[in-house]
Amino acid sequence: MVQAPTWKVWTALGAVYVIWSTTFLGIAITNQTMPPVLAAGTRFLVAGGLLYAITIRLGDRVGDRPGAAQWRGAAVVGGLLMLAGNGGIVWAERTIPSGLAGLIIATVPLWMTMIDRVLFHHRQPRLVAVGLGLGTLGAAVLLTGSVALEEVDLPGTLIGLAAAICWAAGSIYQRHAVLPRRPLVAAGMEMLLAGGMFAVVGATIGELGDVRPDFSTASVVALGYLIVFGSWIGFTSYLWLLRNARTSLVATYAYVTPVGAVILGALVLDEALTLRTVVAGIAMLVGVALIVTARPGRAPSEPGEQTRSEVEAEV
Repeated sequence: MVQAPTWKVWTALGAVYVIWSTTFLGIAITNQTMPPVLAAGTRFLVAGGLLYAITIRLGDRVGDRPGAAQWRGAAVVGGLLMLAGNGGIVWAERTIPSGLAGLIIATVPLWMTMIDRVLFHHRQPRLVAVGLGLGTLGAAVLLTGSVALEEVDLPGTLIGLAAAICWAAGSIYQRHAVLPRRPLVAAGMEMLLAGGMFAVVGATIGELGDVRPDFSTASVVALGYLIVFGSWIGFTSYLWLLRNARTSLVATYAYVTPVGAVILGALVLDEALTLRTVVAGIAMLVGVALIVTARPGRAPSEPGEQTRSEVEAEV
């Protein structure tokens, strides 16, 4: 199949940059009056259920009908990306600032690169390695400069780091998983299954007893925002990118969105913002620029084996 046009890649990446810069704040506001795990389950059940119900009727309904293999692949991706990845961040934000949660997500490119290198032997160009190092250094400076370390909750931080690793693993697996060729169908399946997982976990840990009829208007609006923008637009754009753009380019969202998360956290939730934060943010964005301008690396291939660029051109 033909490589996805550059304008489509950058439109999707721009949507992820902008929208996911705001979702950390949306999660924090939702958590103010709603049980976090059940709220996340509601988000993905509604988003995934409606998306799947609509898209399953469109396109190649005979040749691209989801079977057991596709549902298994969607369950693994949904479990890693949404339940463990997004859910871990939702849980971590109960005890850590939304800005810090965004900074933890900035480690995702490193985890993705390591998993990609160890499991699939994909080498990154030197410029990408420099960009990854600069972006991570900026994230580290951001962490120490924007949040007082003595106030950081260690368990919440560790949960956030585990979530970042799971998100990276799910992102890499998504590129190779057996899924429907129609990306919106696959996204709907993954969100629907993840929503069910969230509901089970939420009920198991006793969140049903925390459900009250007096949710704040802000929490309800934030949940709606997460469904429409965070899931339908942001998440589906991200899944499409995983199948149509190189790993290092897709991973740059993790350096761009924390900058937005820290700024919004400071403006709306009165979380700390300093000159050191601004300098670190610039370093992260320079790292993104290096990654974007680098030529993609290629993995060594055996005779008859698809090259990485050929695999990534497939939807």
